[in-house]
Amino acid sequence: MSSVKKIVVCGGNGFLGSRICKSAVARGWDVTSISRSGEPQWSSVTSSPSPPPWAHKVTWERADILKPSTYAPLLKNSDYVVHSMGILLEADYKGVISGRESPIKGLQRAFSSNKAGSQNPLTRKSDEDLKSQEKDGQITYELMNRDSAITLAKEANSVGVKSFAYVSAAGGAPVLPGRYIQTKREAESTIASEFPNMRPVFIRPPMLWDSSRTITIPLAAATGLGAVFNTVTGGIFGGIMGAAGVKPLKADLVAEALVEALADESVKGPVEVKEIEALAQKAWRKGMV
Repeated sequence: MSSVKKIVVCGGNGFLGSRICKSAVARGWDVTSISRSGEPQWSSVTSSPSPPPWAHKVTWERADILKPSTYAPLLKNSDYVVHSMGILLEADYKGVISGRESPIKGLQRAFSSNKAGSQNPLTRKSDEDLKSQEKDGQITYELMNRDSAITLAKEANSVGVKSFAYVSAAGGAPVLPGRYIQTKREAESTIASEFPNMRPVFIRPPMLWDSSRTITIPLAAATGLGAVFNTVTGGIFGGIMGAAGVKPLKADLVAEALVEALADESVKGPVEVKEIEALAQKAWRKGMV
């Protein structure tokens, strides 16, 4: 039996997902990325339009997270599966821009306390795709942040995957509907309770930044000031500020921490910011040996 670990990263062509792939390749793991487009558009996730050397060691597969039949065969014989997909903002603005919906109605819908996800992912038939239950088929937090993760975990569990990592979040933010973080926590709770034979790792990163994505730098700076303010005020505004009151982290650091968490069987459940930093430091020390 091969001792090489196999990892499947759903969303491996994204800002964080691509860095998870990079970290896993550095450990000599067999890495498969799953996304709708396959290989990343490198200029959107790195500082160069050309693929970096490590990218040639990743198997870039095309599949749809809302269509489990397209990715289920790729999970077989995997040690680890990662869900690194989700949405930060919902698409209500499209109806407003097109004139189908008034701005006021659009905002009311965007910040509504409840929206539909898919059909129940735990009772979904094996050949069923996930389908939005919103009347216009909108992709919601419930569908992407929660139901797609639960479905992926269910598929991974069915083929005996040992550990499942879900990229969650440290908190919401004043500009985001409360359902953003609510659906993340619902995904965590369901995955932990429904699949006890599969070790869950819930990485809860704050705002991520990298110099290759210049827009993240001023956002990270603003978030850093929010974190200082939150510390100075004793954290009394933490519940309001959410992730905006937590120190931002570099995307590569979070990726290293996630891969180290999977490799360390003692890590289980939510992984908060301080533990993310400790795991990344541990991974760095291993690399120096």
